[in-house]
Amino acid sequence: MTVLTIEELAAALQPGQAIAGLDLGTKTIGLSMSDLGRRFSTPRTVIKREKFTIDAQVLLAFAAKEKVAALVIGLPMNMDGSAGPRVQATRAFVRNMEQKTALPFVYWDERLSTVAAERALLEMDVSRAKRAERIDSAAASFILQGALDRLSSLARAASDDLDA
Repeated sequence: MTVLTIEELAAALQPGQAIAGLDLGTKTIGLSMSDLGRRFSTPRTVIKREKFTIDAQVLLAFAAKEKVAALVIGLPMNMDGSAGPRVQATRAFVRNMEQKTALPFVYWDERLSTVAAERALLEMDVSRAKRAERIDSAAASFILQGALDRLSSLARAASDDLDA
C-alpha cells in the first residue's frame, strides 16, 4: 500500500476505476463510493468500529466487492491547520492498513465535512435519529466529492496542456 497525493492518484488511475471515501471516526467508519466516471460521490454503509483487525477485514471486503482502486481518507485537521490527536490516529490507521492491502490511500483535508453533511441532512428534513445513522457516510461522501472535484480539475488542466 502506498500513500499518494491527489496529483499522483490522478496520474495512476485508469479510466473506469472507482474510488472510495472514508470518514474515520472513533466509533464508526463512514463509507462512500464514486461512480465509474469519478464524477459523483454516493454515501454508502457505515462500519461500526470494533478492533482494528475486524475493521480492516470489513473495509477490505467492501473494497473488493466494489472494485475500489483507491481510498480517500479524511484527515481531520484543526481549523488553524495544525494536526491534533485525530490526525495522528488517522495516520496510524493508514500505517496499519499498509500491511493488509496494496490499495493506495490519499489523505484529504476534511475540515467542515461533518458540518456540511449535517447541514445537507437538515435541508433534506432528515430526523435527528436518522441523521445520527447517516452523518458519517454523508461526511465520507463530502470528503470523496472534494477529491473527485480536484481530480476533475487536474484532468481539465492536463487536457488544456495537451491542447496548447
